[in-house]
Amino acid sequence: MNFYPEERVALFIDGANLYATARSLGFDIDYKRLYGLFAKQCRLVRAYYYTALIEDQEYSPIRPLIDWLDYNGFTMVTKPTKEFTDATGRRKIKGNMDIELAIDVMEMAERLDHIVLFSGDGDFRRLVEAVQRKGVRVSVISSIRSQPPMIADELRRQADIFLDIVDLESRIARQLPADHPRNRVPEDDGDEDIDFDEEEDEEFYEEEGA
Repeated sequence: MNFYPEERVALFIDGANLYATARSLGFDIDYKRLYGLFAKQCRLVRAYYYTALIEDQEYSPIRPLIDWLDYNGFTMVTKPTKEFTDATGRRKIKGNMDIELAIDVMEMAERLDHIVLFSGDGDFRRLVEAVQRKGVRVSVISSIRSQPPMIADELRRQADIFLDIVDLESRIARQLPADHPRNRVPEDDGDEDIDFDEEEDEEFYEEEGA
């Protein structure tokens, strides 16, 4: 990884996108290892994690994960999802966090030397271009080795550095066995349908960490 010890760095993690990328590659993210990896490489100022929450559930399966991340160095950015019924009568839930992420990146840019974006969403290309004009380097972490590739070509081209998450797998993937009793971040077993990008429907994602 191309980082300098005195660089002021912030991570911006699109939770749904990162989960989908790791799932397509067949491994789970260990968020404790991920945080530690970057903290050792540079001056890690913030690690933001973005996700939508279903507020009206008696128990939200993603809540234990959110709480774990919140207590372990991550800055959580959440908002309630919006529910609607499509033309076929199917219940859908929208939970797009692009605007929240973009606002935080722009607000933080003047205090940073390097931004790391965990997302392959092509809608972020203009955001990356805007912060580059402020003199900030931008690394994008996603994958071109998944089927299909998880990163939009225009975002990959715009980034100063593109890191394929496959190359980080040995350093950020979960090492504990799946049936380990306690030493794991609670997982999300939700089965709702969420439209994260206003265009494609995705299942309410299962997320796991260290």
